[in-house]
Amino acid sequence: MQEVKVLDGGFSTQLATHVGDIIDGDPLWTARFLVTNPNAVISTHLDFLKAGADIIQTNTYQTSVDGFSKYMNLSEEEGLNLFSKAVDYAKEAINLYKEEIKNKRNVINANPLIAGSVGPYGACLHDASEYTGKYCSTVSEEILMNWHRPRIQKLIESGVDMLAIETIPCKQEAKALVKLLTEFPNSKAWLSFSCSYDGKSIADGSHFQDIALWCYKEALPGQILAIGVNCIAPQNVTSLLKGINENCKQDFIPLVVYPNSGEKYTVKQGWVKKGEGYCLQEFIHEWLDLGVRYIGGCCRTNAVDVKKIRAEVEKWKSN
Repeated sequence: MQEVKVLDGGFSTQLATHVGDIIDGDPLWTARFLVTNPNAVISTHLDFLKAGADIIQTNTYQTSVDGFSKYMNLSEEEGLNLFSKAVDYAKEAINLYKEEIKNKRNVINANPLIAGSVGPYGACLHDASEYTGKYCSTVSEEILMNWHRPRIQKLIESGVDMLAIETIPCKQEAKALVKLLTEFPNSKAWLSFSCSYDGKSIADGSHFQDIALWCYKEALPGQILAIGVNCIAPQNVTSLLKGINENCKQDFIPLVVYPNSGEKYTVKQGWVKKGEGYCLQEFIHEWLDLGVRYIGGCCRTNAVDVKKIRAEVEKWKSN
């Protein structure tokens, strides 16, 4: 059986415990703190490691050269260097964590890894279009590849263990990214989609399983570590994943899941909670049974949630 890896949680949610609630609404989101408060970035990574994360993601989801140029007046070189700094901060957190656990026995996550977060083109637009994919009808494959290329290249050159290509809302961008990955044949990535609430589609209306499986099969052999979903309400995950491994005629396909807390985001209102919602933890065993091998939390989840996920994963493994 392939080993289950626990991911971190919502970076902005945990970061807020160190800097206060001043993050949402900023067009650079958490990326601004790569410049203004690196220590808080390191501390946030460390929180997740202490909670039991096997893999932490770099603080680069909404990081872009054009964003840093527009909102912080940084040059292209300075903007790209912040990708390297983001990786360095994750490495520093791991070093601090290893120093803390060096005399402890039976540490579950003794050798954590770093995933370079690659958010969608829509994230830099700061209009919540990563949840709609509306830009994909007007942005060409070439533009998407040229925009993502320097980000991915810098993360790889800076020493990430893998890429976390996440919250992808449309078929066109997913295909462009799979094509772009072939330029980096020695690198591996998981590919996670932004999905609608109908239980079958990604944000642009394309059938989730069709496009996810296409990407998995069309990528270089072994390059896609897992396919899945992120930043979706926990109760909407199972219907998207169910059947992938039961109906697949080829080998087992690893899945990745890191839902949000169940709230919905809009630019005008921010995160809005409707009703009591569902706890992420109550679905974990169900998802693991479906083939999820990378599991964590996304927006509005924190280190406490990661600790609970770790506990549920250990229970599942012992059954």
